[in-house]
Amino acid sequence: MDQAASEGGPAMSAAAGEGQQKSPEEIEAEIEHTRAELGDTVEALARKADVKAQARDRIAQVRDTAQQKKDELTSTARAAAPDSAAAGAHQVVSTVQRKPVPFAVAGAFAGGVLVGWILRRR
Repeated sequence: MDQAASEGGPAMSAAAGEGQQKSPEEIEAEIEHTRAELGDTVEALARKADVKAQARDRIAQVRDTAQQKKDELTSTARAAAPDSAAAGAHQVVSTVQRKPVPFAVAGAFAGGVLVGWILRRR
């Protein structure tokens, strides 16, 4: 066996040589960099393991998507509805607010007819 192999070989001596060439500040910087990477890895693993947080995130995404769709449909419906329909709906609401009794009576009558119709079907 030759002397280089018995002392760890060329790879061992090169690694030792590299370690000796670095200053203490460089070694500390490498350690801090490795710690930061390790911390990031631990955080990523913790996020993957947190099923509740993943479910909350997914629910939030679905909620946001649904809200966007609702807003799109509302704006499309408003754009498609004629102005006269909106004015007519506003007029009906204001009429009901001014004279609620006739509309309450009509609603009660319609409810009675509906209940009678359901009871006869049985």
